[in-house]
Amino acid sequence: MVRRARMLAVLSFLLAGAIGIISSTQTWLVVERSDAAEPLLIVGADALTLLAPLSLAVLALGAALSIAGIALRYVFAVLAAGAAIILIMGTTTLLFGPPRSVAAKAVAEATGLSGDAALYDIVDAILPTGWPAIALAAWVLLLLASAFVCATAPGWKSGGRRYRSASEAEHRETGPQDAVDSWDELSHGTDPTDSAR
Repeated sequence: MVRRARMLAVLSFLLAGAIGIISSTQTWLVVERSDAAEPLLIVGADALTLLAPLSLAVLALGAALSIAGIALRYVFAVLAAGAAIILIMGTTTLLFGPPRSVAAKAVAEATGLSGDAALYDIVDAILPTGWPAIALAAWVLLLLASAFVCATAPGWKSGGRRYRSASEAEHRETGPQDAVDSWDELSHGTDPTDSAR
């Protein structure tokens, strides 16, 4: 399980971020109008302004997590957990009781009217689609994955030789183990065939 911990964590981060990006372009809310006109559709990025940027950040954290050292694993996990909590709070509000103010931009674009009076005159109801629920599940997954990283990070296998510093390479007690390691030794100015090592 420990061997697969990094892969599970990275995939969870990437999945949550991808769902966030995809959902930001999909309809999250349907605004029913009191004047019997066509309902107004509000996409995720308009309903929750932090959706797209935080989703992109989660994707970046997932990619970076795949090569991070132990200290950065904890940092990335905390950042991802913070993003998850912010997104859970925002998504929950839209899913279970979206405020009329979320429709202000759509109403203004459709009717040319703005202000609270227009919202109360035109907006009859705001109904969530399935996308907020899907996104909420992704944020819960992200929060759980962040906790999983914190719990398992010390047992992860460290990154490949290409991510180690030159000083670590100099202090290794064993010689190169394969052709890639030999090339790395040559790039550090060491002859891997030197028997004196």
